[in-house]
Formats: sequence, structure tokens, C-alpha cells
Amino acid sequence: MPAARKTAATPRKTSKTARSSSARQTAPKKLVARNPDAKKAMPRKASSSRTVSKKNAAPAKASRAAAPRFDAVTLQVLWTRLITIVNEAAAALARTSFSTLVREAYDFSCIITDDKGQGLAQPPGSIPAFIGTLPATVKHFLDVFPVETLRPGDILITNDPWKGTGHLADVSVAKPIFHKGKVVAFAASVAHAPDMGGRTGSTESRDVYEEGFQIPAMRFCAGGKPDQTFLKILEANVRSADEVVGDLWAQVSALEVIEKRLLPLMRQYKLESLREVADDIHARSEKAMRTAIRAVPDGTYPYEFQTDGLLDTPVTIRIAITVKGDELEVDYEGTSPQAHNALNSAYCYTYAYTMYGLKCVLSPEVPNNEGAFRPVRVKAPVGSIVNHQFPNSGCSRVMIGHYLPFAVLGALGQVIPQQVMAGPGSPIWSVLMRGKDMAGRPFSNKIFFNGGVGANHRADGLSTMAWPSNVSLTPAEVLEQLTPCRVVSKQLRPDSGGAGQFRGGLGQDILLENRSAHPMVLAFLAERTKQPAPGLAGGKDGELGSLLIDGEPVDPKRQHILQPGGRILMRTPGGGGYGSPDRRAADAIARDRRLAFTAAGAKR
Repeated sequence: MPAARKTAATPRKTSKTARSSSARQTAPKKLVARNPDAKKAMPRKASSSRTVSKKNAAPAKASRAAAPRFDAVTLQVLWTRLITIVNEAAAALARTSFSTLVREAYDFSCIITDDKGQGLAQPPGSIPAFIGTLPATVKHFLDVFPVETLRPGDILITNDPWKGTGHLADVSVAKPIFHKGKVVAFAASVAHAPDMGGRTGSTESRDVYEEGFQIPAMRFCAGGKPDQTFLKILEANVRSADEVVGDLWAQVSALEVIEKRLLPLMRQYKLESLREVADDIHARSEKAMRTAIRAVPDGTYPYEFQTDGLLDTPVTIRIAITVKGDELEVDYEGTSPQAHNALNSAYCYTYAYTMYGLKCVLSPEVPNNEGAFRPVRVKAPVGSIVNHQFPNSGCSRVMIGHYLPFAVLGALGQVIPQQVMAGPGSPIWSVLMRGKDMAGRPFSNKIFFNGGVGANHRADGLSTMAWPSNVSLTPAEVLEQLTPCRVVSKQLRPDSGGAGQFRGGLGQDILLENRSAHPMVLAFLAERTKQPAPGLAGGKDGELGSLLIDGEPVDPKRQHILQPGGRILMRTPGGGGYGSPDRRAADAIARDRRLAFTAAGAKR
């Protein structure tokens, strides 16, 4: 990673173990006291405002011990049952969905919250951003629809970027779950729609009105009856109505699964509400996170870098992480101002991916719930590219948001280098294709292609793997079935991973051809074409990515037309290497040559 200055800090304690680079959701191991008074780390916005001021960020608050309500075994069983419920709901959503975004890429999540909207359980395969945003969306629903106004069968919906996930393409729904006449929990889901009208998927959207169809927080179903007028308006404003509406009903089916599984669980354990279960789970998750923070030496650790940005104007991301005792503050003061295109990241998205980066480094095994977030405060200047204001667009917010976990690694890597990895070849690469298929029918599909992940002090980086997101690659067979494209070739890029004692993950080359008799509109999301993934501890940078149409380099931030017979070549970037290449083991070098991961004679 590039050098960054840091303030003097007196180490209090050094970490004794290296932790995993992915934050996994696992069942807690040991019981601790609950914390009824700790404030939420995720700030709630006033209903009249679409932005979050850094002054509104709730400060971390120390726990006040209280007697646990459940013995360790019972709580372990309850927690595992909750995870099982959301896993089943996620499977139902994927299997009943219509679009490749949900069915193949798994760009969705399901959660259970308590009656206040505090997150309790998410599937282990959830998109990291949704883990941080979806509970906040439930809280926003409660701002508009107080709990006493809700009725059995109600389903709430929105795609408000500032109250959802940062762009219009993600549709969030939530259903209150009633037990003995009162709301005891919420089932919620968010999924990436294949289209939302307007310039969905384009980096060139100048405001949220160009971005597409807006859904304010509203009732989609009232007392179990869907709003048919809303559905007609939605269908009239999107390009792939069958897929969009089909995915929406798949989300509703996931909510139904959660409700049908949760209520028998509550009856079995004679639970009047989930409040006490939530208190105990949150409290011990908070304690575990505070313990992890306490292992980091006190001090302030700044880091700064640039992204590709737009045209010839790079974006500066500046972060400073301050550790004090068992609390931590992240401040993005000095980051570039909001953009006049769709690169902006709303505060909800910034918060989510910042928390994900911290969880990866500090305590990946701590369950993803409200308690684990309480010791952390995230500040982002209003009007910056990481906390933009209405009506600026955040349609392509991954181009900024996916860099934020890397920013966390860059800052904390100065003090705990063995707990971070080198720069990843991310954000994810994708292309949104629109046009007519071989039969002349309109189609719209978003396809994902990933670069290489950075290496760490123990292993080479993973090749063609999404990070920090965990969307799946689209199989060639699915791509050819659902689009009029032929996959001419798809292969790893030799030497694209940064050299090092441990090599960075490889990118890939994907060559596609338009077989249709009609032109096709392409909207790309691509980064690391100007700023490579940096190596760490003497490791080399990964190779840059590039995009070519009919053999000519093109700007990935603009929409393009692919004519019949035309070809696009996407060359995704490699991850950074870790450690000096001179220290790479001979057998690792031989293996890379044998598998054609690197050229003969290179120390990579």
C-alpha cells in the first residue's frame, strides 16, 4: 500500500493472532450481560431530511452490565434457529426470483429485526452492504409508519437511496410480524432489481430523477392486499416488467417464510417478544467487538489514496481511524466533494462498508447485528462524495463505496499489518446490457465479472473473486441463454496479480460478441483502470484493468453501443502482492509457471 502518515501512538497492547479477511456470521460462543442503554451506532435521519450530518452520528457508549436473561445453551439454540430461518428465506427468494441478479449473482439479503428495527440475524451469504443498511431501512419505515399504525399483512416498500442502500435499483421491503396482537419483529428483504427505469446502471446520471423510478416509503400491501395501482405504475416505468415484478414477489415470499418459521419458534420457547433475545445477543456481540478494539494500540491512523474518478479527475478518499480504549471512530474529513454524476455514496452505504472493513480486520467471527456496531462511530462530511445530498445521484455508488473497506485496511495496516491484505482489484466489474434478443424481444440483464483479491501474510490472493462485495460471477452458459451474446473466450490473465512473497489474485479476460441483428446498449461499472491495486509490505501492485470495444480502448464510465457482430473485451484488474518477491517460495514459483499464472522466469 502507498505510504501514509500517522500520528504518534503509544501501543497499549499488540494483537496476538491474525484474523480472517472476511467477516463471517457465526453463532456466538459465550454469554455476556445485555446492554439496554447503549446507543445505536447507525444514526437515524429526521423524516424531513435525505442526508445524514456527521454531527448526527451517535457516539459509542460504554456498556452497563445487566444480568443475562438466557442461559448460554438456550441462547445458542435460539440464535442458530434464527440463522436457519433467514437462510431458508434466502433460498426461497433465490429459487422464486426471475432475474440473474438474484438467481445467479445473489445480489440480495433477508434479515430479522426486533420490534425496534435492530438487526438480529442475516444469512451468512448476505451482501456486506445490506447487512449494514437493511436494519436502518426498517427504522426509517417506523419513522413513517409508527408501530401502532401497522396491521397484520402490511408490507412496506421503498427504494429511497438515502433510506435504503444508496441507489434506486435496490428495492427494500419489510413486514411486521405480530404475536398475540402486537408487533414483535420485522422480516425484511432487499434485492437488486434488473431495471428501475431512467438511466439505471449508468455512471452518467446527474441526479436521482435521471436515475430512474422512485418509490417513497409506502405500503405495498395493506392488510394482505397488494396495491394494484402501484404495480401498474411500476410496470409502466421499467424495461423488464416481468423480471422486476417477479423479483418483488420473490422478496415477499421470503418475508412469508420468515413469519411462518419465527412464530412457531416463539411459541415453542414461550417468548412474548424478541426483545430479551435481542438484548442478550446484542450485548455479547458488543462485548466481543470492544475486546477486539481494545487489542489495537490507541492512536489516530490516517490514510489517503485516489480512485480513477471520472474522465481526468480522480477522487480522493481520506480516512482517519482513531482508537481510544474499547471505542473507535472513523472520520472521512478531507474526502472529495460530491460529484455531479452517479459516483456518490450515500451515508448509509458509506457506513455499511466502513463497518464491514472494520469487522474483517478486527473481529470477523462476531455476529453481524446491532450490538457489534455499537462501539464504532462513523463521520462523513455532508456534501462529500461519501455523504452526498439530494438530488445528486448515487446510481454507481459501488465505484466509491467498494473502496471504503480498502481504506480501513490502509489505515489499520500501519499498526496491525498482519491482520490486513494488500489492495484488491475491486470495485466489482459489471456490464448492464439492454437491447433486443435473437427473437427481437426486449431484454435487460446485468452481468458481473470480478478481478483478483489482494494477498496477505499467509496466502496468495484469490483470483476472479468479488471483494468487498460477494456477488457471484455469471456463468457463461447463463449469459448466453439470457442475452444475445456469445462468450468467445473467458480466461485468467497471466501476471495480472502483483508479485510478492504471496502473489495477488489474478484478473480475467472476457471476450463477448453481439450475435443479435440489433445494436445493444452497454453501461459498465469498472475501476482500477488508472489506479492499480497497491501491494503491501514490499509486494508489487496488481495490473490495471481495461475495456475494449472492437479492439479500441473506451471509457468505462460512459454508455456505449455495441453493433451487431461487435465484440467487447473486459480485462479485469489483479490484486496487490504481499511481501518481497525475492522471498517467494520456489515451489510456488514453479506452480505458477506450470499453471500459466505467470510468465516463465518471473518471480511472482
